[in-house]
Amino acid sequence: MENKNITQSLRLLSQLMELHDENPFKVKSVVNAAFKIDKLPFSISNKTVEEIDQIDGFGKSIAAKVLEIIQSGSLKELDSLLQKTPEGIVEMLQIKGIGPKKIRTIWKELSIENCGELYYACNENRLIEAKGFGLKTQEEIKKAIEFRMASRGRFLYAKIENFAETLIEKLQNTWPEAHLACVGAYRRRCEIIDTLDILTTGFFNDQLVAQLKNIGLTIIKQDAHIIECKNVDGLKINLIACSTHDFGWKLIEHTGNTNHVKELTRLLNGKNLTNKTEEEIYQLAVIPFIEPELREGTNEIELVKSNKNHKLIEVADLKGSLHNHSTWSDGIHTLEEMAIFCRDELKLTYLGICDHSKSAFYANGLNEIRVAAQQREIDELNKKLSPFYIFKGIESDILFDGSLDYSNDILKTFDFIVASIHSVLKMSEEKATERLIKAIENPFTTILGHPTGRLLLTRGGYPINHQKVIDACASNGVVIEINANPLRLDLDWRWHQYAIEKGVMLSINPDAHRTGGLLDMHYGTLIARKGGVYPPNCLNTFTLDQIKTYFDIRRKQKH
Repeated sequence: MENKNITQSLRLLSQLMELHDENPFKVKSVVNAAFKIDKLPFSISNKTVEEIDQIDGFGKSIAAKVLEIIQSGSLKELDSLLQKTPEGIVEMLQIKGIGPKKIRTIWKELSIENCGELYYACNENRLIEAKGFGLKTQEEIKKAIEFRMASRGRFLYAKIENFAETLIEKLQNTWPEAHLACVGAYRRRCEIIDTLDILTTGFFNDQLVAQLKNIGLTIIKQDAHIIECKNVDGLKINLIACSTHDFGWKLIEHTGNTNHVKELTRLLNGKNLTNKTEEEIYQLAVIPFIEPELREGTNEIELVKSNKNHKLIEVADLKGSLHNHSTWSDGIHTLEEMAIFCRDELKLTYLGICDHSKSAFYANGLNEIRVAAQQREIDELNKKLSPFYIFKGIESDILFDGSLDYSNDILKTFDFIVASIHSVLKMSEEKATERLIKAIENPFTTILGHPTGRLLLTRGGYPINHQKVIDACASNGVVIEINANPLRLDLDWRWHQYAIEKGVMLSINPDAHRTGGLLDMHYGTLIARKGGVYPPNCLNTFTLDQIKTYFDIRRKQKH
């Protein structure tokens, strides 16, 4: 059993305990246990009860709960509380920004037992009648429910990538002679996937249907040309049949955005597409081949014409990784472990370490004394790991007034600075934009981190005027991060071209808190390709010598 499953069970247990007004000290111990297990760098399911008992902060009671989950896959105490709690109340516990105490009030005082009733009560302005609620809180809950409703049945690209690629392999084994390819939003590398579409020249028959069921898919609808099904997680999957003669065109038709397909059809002007490959069809339209990621019906035709001698950025183009965390703040692995993973596993030549700054007390942010200590360790590691190089960075919090949270004397000790907002996220567009621009105008800011603070399918970002923010970066020579964490992918790909047109450099940053997180550069690169980013547009395609020079020039400009 994975740590995340144990963590989820304990978190739910703590919520239900608080909901049912149990001993707050017991609730806190369960909350702490869930937090610790989530941060462990090893699988707790491989440990004995004695070893679990020895984990810092664990007692016999917590160890017993963890062992019960590992051995049986469930927890009697949790099951008992679930039996006493309506399903709709359990669902309400998943709403962001509303805790067990408020839900208990909603349940017991307003007799509301599910999200639908709660949403209706918000529309009817009834929530403000309850103690501890006001109009503002009511509106926040309403927005959270709307966001949750919109998110159902939707998946992060990263969450289904392995499933999709494995499914194609299994289907190819079933149809060894058939052409098979993922199309639709998945092939365009969209950040959120509603349906996984698969195009095939194979024939639908009873053998195939049986195979689909054997690999865990549930058939919803079937006819001669399409099979609609779902996997166990609720992902919708469409198998679309076509003839071998039409496969090239159907790949284009089922991959591209409607506007892209319409424009390509116009350019083809009725030409015969039978037995033509995708590449040949684009040649017939007298335009360069357009990579699937770009086919969104925006400016991709003009883009590829102006960059016809270049290829979109690839992971192999990245020479280093900037914006990463270590055990100095809230990371799982040491600075040396992060560096060695970059060097030996990813074959990179440099690492930018950007642990949290002192305002991020919740993330063990570095005060001035610890900054100096970390920088001494970096100096030693650079001698030890040479020619691999670690750059001295920090993820400096952008405070509410737009200032960074160190004095200039401290800021100037870093090679580069990623400036990010982490607190007071509820802002108007005007305030958020003003706050970001002030940070951008700080002469020590090198990179603007995750500009909107969004968490896909979880939390909408604070509203910003993208044009003004990007223009400010252009005026001040500030790089904008493409945060590669699949939950963020921020700067949004729809703004990559505007940034590039303004001369703003982008940087694919994993924001890694463990060695495995460095692999997220894969997803950052996919979304950069979707945004039409080429290697010269990306900071961390620079060689070690080039980026040293870049940072040196930036530092000289600050003095």
